[in-house]
Amino acid sequence: MLYFTAVVVVKKYVIPCPLPNNITVSSVSCQVSNSSTADCTAQLFVLSRKSAYAIPTMAFSFLCHTAVLPIYCELDRPTKARMQRVTNISISLSFTLYLVSALFGYLTFYAQVDTELLHGYDRYLPRDVVVITVRLAILLSVVLTVPLIHFPARKAAILLLFGSRPFSWWIHSLTTVCILGVVLSLAVFVPDIRNVFGVVGSTTSSCLLFVFPGLFYLKISTQRFRSLDYIGAAFLVVFGVVVGALSLTLIILTWVQSS
Repeated sequence: MLYFTAVVVVKKYVIPCPLPNNITVSSVSCQVSNSSTADCTAQLFVLSRKSAYAIPTMAFSFLCHTAVLPIYCELDRPTKARMQRVTNISISLSFTLYLVSALFGYLTFYAQVDTELLHGYDRYLPRDVVVITVRLAILLSVVLTVPLIHFPARKAAILLLFGSRPFSWWIHSLTTVCILGVVLSLAVFVPDIRNVFGVVGSTTSSCLLFVFPGLFYLKISTQRFRSLDYIGAAFLVVFGVVVGALSLTLIILTWVQSS
């Protein structure tokens, strides 16, 4: 991610705005963006149908719950304070990299920024070696990340479907193949990755980030109903439900209108 961010920052000063008239693009049918100076003006807020994907995508980006317990177990003298410090530093670094990448990506393409940022570079810098190396780095990162996410997903699926049955290689292998098959099918057949981020972010991510933590706190808390912690937890639950439902509804409406 650090390499990706560095390349995005550097490419901001490589791709001019507005684009020169004699620029060579990778496809004749693609639309040349930022063709005038007016297209190179940044806007603080842009509201459109694509805005429905914003919060779900951000929620999906910070969904790292599955790694918390393994990291906690690997800490030297694990304590709640140490784990909180690790979490704060990790989330802060991730937020900084995401923010810088998004900011410079937007300042490069402005209103014509693609759903997947690297597609924009392919359009204006075809066969660029640096962009290709970024793609390879992301591919390697995804390949190494899938097992970390697959392990808790497989364990949860086996516990949910087969309960406390003794370990079986047949169940273990079948669950693995099914999960990887679903993931591969989504990667191959879903035309736009924002659809995955939008749906998963508005459902699963909203529940894991907002709804479930608030509900768990309300369940085990001994605070009074009017305490700030109790009100904050209740607000978190309501916020997660409202944002998730609203985002999912807008995403579905976007699909219907574009079909």
